[in-house]
Amino acid sequence: QVQLVESGGGLVQAGGSLRLSCVASGRIFSTYGMGWFRQAPGKEREFVAAISWNIGVTYYADSVKGRFTISKDNAKNTVYLQMNSLKPEDTALYYCTAGEFGGIRAGRYEYRGQGTQATVSS
Repeated sequence: QVQLVESGGGLVQAGGSLRLSCVASGRIFSTYGMGWFRQAPGKEREFVAAISWNIGVTYYADSVKGRFTISKDNAKNTVYLQMNSLKPEDTALYYCTAGEFGGIRAGRYEYRGQGTQATVSS
């Protein structure tokens, strides 16, 4: 069992930055990945970024590529999402997930956190 707790959301103006954190507890297997998804009111869930737990391979949605960076600190069991050049359309509940790395990229995960809200004003 893996528990995930996110933090770092908030209100920021367009063009600003936020850094989200996700602390994981429990056993994280070497084949696992950690990912970020987001969901805005009335919209479908959207994959944002993922990173493999062992060697740090990363994947991004086209909508955030070049603006967001996912990273990890294995010693702290923590994954980060640095979000720069934020746009109003980035406003959403961002939640952290864990599971087999290939599954996360395909939108499947085994564990998820409660989420942290990021709001970007225009």
